Amino acid sequence: MTTETDLDSPTRAQAEPAPRGRAARTAVLVAVFLCAACGLVYELALVALGSYLIGDTVGQASIVLSLMVFAMGVGALAAKPLQRWAAAAFAAVEVLLALIGGLSVLLLYAAFAWLSLYTPALVVTALVLGLLIGAEIPLLMVLLQRIRKQDAGSAVADLFAADYVGGLLGGLAFPFVLLPAFGQLQGALLVGMLNAAAGLGLVLAVFRRELSKRAVLLLVSGSVLVAGVLGTAWLLSDEFEVTARQALYRDPVVQSMRTPYQEVVLTESFPLDGDPDTRLYLNGDLQFSSVDEYRYHEALVHPVLAGPRSHVLVLGGGDGLALREVLRYPDVRDVTLVELDPAVPRLARTDPRVSELNRGAFEDPRVHLVSADAFAWLRDDRQRFDAVVVDMPDPDSTATAKLYSAEFYGLVRSSMAEHARVAVQAGSPYFAPQAFWAIEATMREAGLGTTPYQVSVPSFGEWGFHLATAGPAPELRLPADVPPLRSLDERTLAAAAAFPPDRARITGLTPSTLLHPTILHYVQDEWRNY
Repeated sequence: MTTETDLDSPTRAQAEPAPRGRAARTAVLVAVFLCAACGLVYELALVALGSYLIGDTVGQASIVLSLMVFAMGVGALAAKPLQRWAAAAFAAVEVLLALIGGLSVLLLYAAFAWLSLYTPALVVTALVLGLLIGAEIPLLMVLLQRIRKQDAGSAVADLFAADYVGGLLGGLAFPFVLLPAFGQLQGALLVGMLNAAAGLGLVLAVFRRELSKRAVLLLVSGSVLVAGVLGTAWLLSDEFEVTARQALYRDPVVQSMRTPYQEVVLTESFPLDGDPDTRLYLNGDLQFSSVDEYRYHEALVHPVLAGPRSHVLVLGGGDGLALREVLRYPDVRDVTLVELDPAVPRLARTDPRVSELNRGAFEDPRVHLVSADAFAWLRDDRQRFDAVVVDMPDPDSTATAKLYSAEFYGLVRSSMAEHARVAVQAGSPYFAPQAFWAIEATMREAGLGTTPYQVSVPSFGEWGFHLATAGPAPELRLPADVPPLRSLDERTLAAAAAFPPDRARITGLTPSTLLHPTILHYVQDEWRNY
């Protein structure tokens, strides 16, 4: 006689996997989770490195993501013949992915520093990583279905759930854990080691019986070799970074740091026939040379202080050099300086080479230092200033392009008191004329009347500025009580407003906005050959 219990028992036995089967399935999904996290970190590392070195965040992200997604599709197809040896193939893919992904930042930085082949190297790296990442999912699908027989839809759901959650972990870990704690180079190496351990560990723990002794020996030997390479690279990473960084700069590097916002480098040289030349670079772009920085900062600051100046706002200028010029006027009551990266004012305060140049400007009790994004700060602040100095890095990246937008200049205009004046550094009217005149068009779009002028700064070449008010174009003049200057007087400042015929005002340029950052395209196109 058949009882209800007899009928139910086989059904329950088939529906519930054995404990070993459940553990194996969990191990596969954990491996999917970890491998997905590692794969996303590799993608983000390539995008971040390109943003630091090249500056075009959107362009770099587009190149990396599009190439990797394409290659992932090719990799998925290429993995089809390997499904017969899914366990061994998966372990081999992970070991190779760990090696290339772990070394990707190091190799690309070397290509940039010594070979000037960054973009070709990036393309090859993105394609290879994409191929290997794309091969993971088909092989893992086969392994998952070997453990537990289930319909394809259910298996795909389990696999992609683990994959997407792993992507979340990698996406959050990269900016908030790996970059602050280890930096790009060591962060990638650490993820490579984790990648190799996850792949090999899964195969040896769950699918060891499917492998021949020779396959096990090859995989273990390969993993040990990869771990050795990555470990050696880790030990030598600091020395490598210093050597590669020095290759990028003509003069000896005396200070360098990677902050959450940028790479800050200070160099110093000792010409035989002159004073020491101290130079500050942000993401590889020269910010000043101590030999001639006074020409730039005198031209930027003193014309804007020819009007009211009790309350002064400096946006950018974390080196304190524009601040130095502002503080030369005893009737300036207070100066607010807004700088995104607190590491730059810290360097300007603590490094004797820079603090001597800025004459200890940050120690003046009239100075109020704010560490904030200038755009966001202007939106929230309700103060009004008599003079505004905008000393921002060039708009050669998406991060800085917003600081040259009509929306930004509209916020600047809102911060200006009655009769206030604003001065904006605007790049080179010689090397990048469209960018220079586009900045003027953008300022006018925001309701500012502008007066352009230019001076010669040997380290930069011809460099331009726009003086503006919320009314008509202001008169270009020096204050009546201007302190002694090294490079400017009324006669030379008047000449600075004259532009030669081959650099005359360009009209019809499209103002730059947040949604249409034309300034970024002008800058990138015009500086490409310099």
